[in-house]
This record gives sequence, C-alpha cells and structure tokens, in this order.
Amino acid sequence: MKYMLMICRDESVALTPEQGADMGRSTDAWIGEMERRGVRLLGQRLRPVADATTVRVRDGETLVADGPFAETKEQIGGFDLIECADLDDAIEVAAAHPVARYGTIEVRPFWEEG
Repeated sequence: MKYMLMICRDESVALTPEQGADMGRSTDAWIGEMERRGVRLLGQRLRPVADATTVRVRDGETLVADGPFAETKEQIGGFDLIECADLDDAIEVAAAHPVARYGTIEVRPFWEEG
C-alpha cells in the first residue's frame, strides 16, 4: 500500500549549526536506508510557507492568496511517498525519519485503485 508522509515542522524553530548538520546527515542516512529497502518511492523538500500560494474557486471566481492553506504552527516542509505492507510498517518508517524527533510526520494512505 502507498502512503504519503507529510513532513511537518515549525519553521520559526531554528536549529543550531550542529543540529542542522546532524539533521542533514541523519536525513541522508534515512533516505539511503529507505531506498535500499525499496520503501521510498519519491520525496522532496518544499520551499518555505512564505513562498506558498493558495488557490480556491468560489462561484466561478478564482481566488488567489499568498501563504499556506492552513495557518498553523507547524507547516508541511516536505513529503515522502512510500510503499509498505501495511500501516504498522508505514508508522515504523515514519518514526525513523529524523524530523519526527522535533516535528511531526503525518502518515496518510492513498485510495486503492479499483
């Protein structure tokens, strides 16, 4: 089954240079391990919420606003598309992600085709 991991964190929380370096190494190691296991299909970091644009159509009118859809403390900073046997495996993969130590990983299954 395919799952989307939404990597969420508070952009206002700054990491120390040491924490940033560790996060980079840890994330690279996590990506390498998940790709070796054949679990990670795709992933990418996202630009900051300051670069987000929200689009809505109401009564035929396109409404465009700067910023994210939801104004929350934590924002989606990236995503990973994974394929696991079940939700328990997906949770194990998410818990191993380095951002889970200081942010949140939302695990959401895709609708099954057919």
